Amino acid sequence: MSKKLSVAILGSTGYVGLELVKILLKHQNVKIVFLGTENTPNTSIHKFDNSINNKDLPLTELNKDFNYKKADTVFLALPHGVSNKYVKQYYNKIQIIDLSADFRLNDFEIYKKNYGDHHLCPNLLNDFTYGLTEFNRDKLNNNIAVPGCYPTSVLIPLLPLLSNKLIKDTNIIIDSKSGYSGAGKKFDLNNIKNLNDYNFFNYNTNEHRHICEIRQELEKINNSEVLFSFNPHILPNFRGMMSTIYCDLSYDVKESDIMKCFQELDNNNYFIEFFVNTKKADFFSVQNTNKCILRLFKHYNNSKIIIVSLIDNLQKGAAGQAIQCFNLSQGLEENIGLDG
Repeated sequence: MSKKLSVAILGSTGYVGLELVKILLKHQNVKIVFLGTENTPNTSIHKFDNSINNKDLPLTELNKDFNYKKADTVFLALPHGVSNKYVKQYYNKIQIIDLSADFRLNDFEIYKKNYGDHHLCPNLLNDFTYGLTEFNRDKLNNNIAVPGCYPTSVLIPLLPLLSNKLIKDTNIIIDSKSGYSGAGKKFDLNNIKNLNDYNFFNYNTNEHRHICEIRQELEKINNSEVLFSFNPHILPNFRGMMSTIYCDLSYDVKESDIMKCFQELDNNNYFIEFFVNTKKADFFSVQNTNKCILRLFKHYNNSKIIIVSLIDNLQKGAAGQAIQCFNLSQGLEENIGLDG
């Protein structure tokens, strides 16, 4: 493609918005034409992240002042409950890649229960493709809902196992740990650091908003109920996410069957790496990349398996996956601009 695509980013000054800016600046097929903010217009994006030094970038403008005619694609790096008001304005006028939760769920009643009823266009919920690229790459279109970070780390390993009936759909235990950037810029750093030490804590066990998203996609592939526990934690790291998942193997399934499934997943997907040896898989392995790294560990009982899934919550869990969706939907190589 010789012509550059014009893109806009609404919510460009948050953690995810800034990540979008940094990745798209490396994208050979893109020109950033609009940087939106809720309340800090006429400002260089350098003021929000001093590692961004490109002088050709536009100054920030208010999100509400974006003219959809100026761009081919708009990335909405906005909170849930906010994205939908812009979608209502731009729907069918421009490609929309939404990074909030506003269009991930298919059932408005479930959305209301988890995110409230401040949604201006629930009739469009089913018009958005769930942008888990490794499983929906052929469905990506003009309206894309980028998955949440926890769901991405959980669904990548579990979807192929459930679809191939390699694990039981009951008693799945998901223990996830995220860097604090996953909580957004309003997160109080006093929660994880004081003069003496660093902190670590779990929160919203079995009540986290991402549970409904995880359940929706697991049950869609399984065609029946999936029973699981979900326990998320916040670490004193800035970025990175690890989900440790404990599963019961289906009857007559062996660890080697799981390994074969993950090896195929690795072979068929640019950004998935299955570590089959003792190579260390940790936050350093995925930070500032769009990778998902998978490892398997034996359980004391041969009927069970332990999976470790690692991503960078700001990249594969948000901005990187959004650009992967953009690339595929535009007929580009999916890794353009992305480190993997």
